[in-house]
Amino acid sequence: MYRKLIYAIFCSILFQINIQAQIVYIDNSGKEQSFDNKVFESTKQADIKLKAVPVENVKLLPGLFQQRYELNKKYVMSLDNDKLLQNFYFEAGLEKGNIMLQRDEQGIDDFYWGWESPMNQLRGHFLGHWLSAAAYLYAETKDEEIKAKADKIVAELALCQKANGGQWVGSIPEKYMDFIASGHHIWSPQYTLHKTLMGLYDMYTKTGSKQALEVMENFADWFHTWTDKLIAENNAAAIYQGETSGMLEIWANLYGVTKEQKYLDLMERYGNPNIFQELQQGKEALSNNHANASIPWSHGSARIYEVTGNDYWKNVTLAFWNDAVNERESFCTGGQNCGEHWIPKGELAHFVGENNQEHCTVYNMIRTADYLYRWTGDPKYADYIEKNIYNGILAQQNPNTGMVAYFLPMGAGYTKGGEKGWGDPTKDFFCCHGTLVQAHTRYNELIYFESNDGISVSQYIPSELKWKKNNTNVTITQNFKAYEWNNDYNISRWDMVFTVKSDKPIDFMLDLRLPAWLKEKAVIKVNGIPETVSMINGTHSIKRTWNNDEITIEFPTELSLEPLPDTKNRYAFMEGPIVLAGLSDTDIPLHGDVKNPSSILSREYEQQYRVARWKQSHYNTINQDHNIRFVPLYEIADERYTIYFPISK
Repeated sequence: MYRKLIYAIFCSILFQINIQAQIVYIDNSGKEQSFDNKVFESTKQADIKLKAVPVENVKLLPGLFQQRYELNKKYVMSLDNDKLLQNFYFEAGLEKGNIMLQRDEQGIDDFYWGWESPMNQLRGHFLGHWLSAAAYLYAETKDEEIKAKADKIVAELALCQKANGGQWVGSIPEKYMDFIASGHHIWSPQYTLHKTLMGLYDMYTKTGSKQALEVMENFADWFHTWTDKLIAENNAAAIYQGETSGMLEIWANLYGVTKEQKYLDLMERYGNPNIFQELQQGKEALSNNHANASIPWSHGSARIYEVTGNDYWKNVTLAFWNDAVNERESFCTGGQNCGEHWIPKGELAHFVGENNQEHCTVYNMIRTADYLYRWTGDPKYADYIEKNIYNGILAQQNPNTGMVAYFLPMGAGYTKGGEKGWGDPTKDFFCCHGTLVQAHTRYNELIYFESNDGISVSQYIPSELKWKKNNTNVTITQNFKAYEWNNDYNISRWDMVFTVKSDKPIDFMLDLRLPAWLKEKAVIKVNGIPETVSMINGTHSIKRTWNNDEITIEFPTELSLEPLPDTKNRYAFMEGPIVLAGLSDTDIPLHGDVKNPSSILSREYEQQYRVARWKQSHYNTINQDHNIRFVPLYEIADERYTIYFPISK
């Protein structure tokens, strides 16, 4: 007894010494590292050029994005609360979880299965994604049914937390965390727990749920105590076990909300993974590593920069982007991984196959790009987001069912989803199933941004913005140009009309992104008067007194060919940022001039009486041994398709 007491006192003294001086971590590889925790101190206000417009101020207008948004909303609302909560009930030992499977009484439809099965070590992860999606849906639509459903789930989580002793609200046992601390393998417990914390955070920030914040803070106390113990036992390396990466952003978010010391402690304890050291040293930190386990570290470093202003974290985030994107080849879709792992630099062509581009990585890399776009205002990050929205978020959602494709094959003749296929609404619940329901609620926060001078338009998505400047109400809408019957078949999704209406005349700057895929200067007119557009790609700024004005924008769009890196004659067809998929179940050669894609593809048209209707981005091959159709990759459902084709003269 006395030995235990003396040991406890010793550990407590050791812990205090470590905290007061400098924490010594044993990193993931077992090496001892001294970590200067001064990098967590606030040094100045973070340099952020753009501010995201609140999602409740943006409304999607009819079109492709609204259709996909509504498809996702329908699915989110179709899911049953008790089944979403089933693993939380089981863990808390509540009566609702006390269900016995008996012959002829219970069936497969009485539970959610796949990764939500009570036998799966990742069980319960999906509920956090669902809460995040529901929180955004409510903020954007003010649909009270959504909020009531989500509030009920938060209230049930509070009951589970109480039954568990007041802190733990996990869908998995606490002993899983002890297992990873002792070196016993458990499948990503911190990943699973992070999703619950993330969902609660979004419920607090997007719906104002104080109960969500209370549950989250109580849960954070558990992690604070757990990490206290690990540091006292000189086992801080265990903090980084169990796919930890998402946790860092949560602690930074909560520190930004509360400024409480416990979250600063948790930021320090979770904030020194090997990847940050390697990135700062200019090492190759990503190749062959699990992609989705590494990307959230960049969210954590980015958010710490925002809440502390310390440039260390800004530099880490930029170093991650440099390794992940600037110095690494990507597919024409924007994806850079195979079988969930980063493809080594210079090796992309060797990894073309069935299991490319995990959906989770697309969503999470968009989030990293969003941080960097807001900090810098650099349109290259918005270009990246645009390409990945069309050829990842949209392309990996089934246009008919709304379900997710875990992978997006780049090889010839595959169907979407790779070896996993399309997710089932209630029997799979992959990790990508979770990012699916979140991704389609995020369009609203990616379109418009507020600068010191006015509004920046990042994405061209039919929408309406309600904005207030100097107590003046301003409404900005963007939509496709409406065409009457005029035999003009060359209409395009990139011919747009913006309107700006305000209560009274007001001065501000309207910044318009000129996409990287433009080969000619945009044609921009304000109230019919042409603007002088000085560059092809970048940003065009219009500063004037606005009141009741119209802007028309025409982005000259043409077919282009994007080569598969490290190959001589294999190309993908693009229309602007949109990948075109050939409806082919095999790798077939095409013939034509690669400098003139129109020698290979011819546009396909359709029309109805009095209205010229066109199939956006639909083409047919011409003058080939075997002619096939090309359609936008995001339209493909169950068809076999090919993206990269060998082309010769």
